[in-house]
Amino acid sequence: MSAEHTPAPLRRRGEPMRQAVLAATVDLLAAEGLAGATVAAVARAAGVHETSVYRRWKTRENLLLDALGSHADDALPAPDTGDVRRDLVQLMSAVAVYLSSPQGAALLQLGASPDAGAVAAERLPYWDARLRHGEDIVRRGVERGELGPETDPRLVAEMLAGPLFARVLLTGAPLEEGLARRIVDLALDGARPRTG
Repeated sequence: MSAEHTPAPLRRRGEPMRQAVLAATVDLLAAEGLAGATVAAVARAAGVHETSVYRRWKTRENLLLDALGSHADDALPAPDTGDVRRDLVQLMSAVAVYLSSPQGAALLQLGASPDAGAVAAERLPYWDARLRHGEDIVRRGVERGELGPETDPRLVAEMLAGPLFARVLLTGAPLEEGLARRIVDLALDGARPRTG
């Protein structure tokens, strides 16, 4: 077989095709970054026709968000230890690790690119789903009385994620170990039940 010969794409369809394409996308993002994860490269790596990828995802951005969303669902825990602080520290620590990974860097680059408007419709549900993990944890903390009844779960989730994204996108500062715990402590100290 010559070096120029490329194996014919497999006839994958449905969920097996989707899983193969998503896995190939995540692998290419890790190995080559956003620039290397073209539709053509993904199709080759997944063993499918490029037209099949476009038929299912319509755009490269849709494909990338689907792949990164699936990967993040696996990479980010949904802890429920019965302690709101512990759960949030686990979640935010995992978010910090994810944002420091090649996949997280690709996601941030995709979201901050000049043509980000092209993916806004797909990006908003993606981030909404990620924030709901934090909201659920905060809501359970309110229900158990660990946080005040006036606590806004969405706002707390945004407050926790914001500093991580600001560091990566705005300052380039590292997401050092222990940062997630410090952010959670700072946010929750203001959300404790009021006495007196």
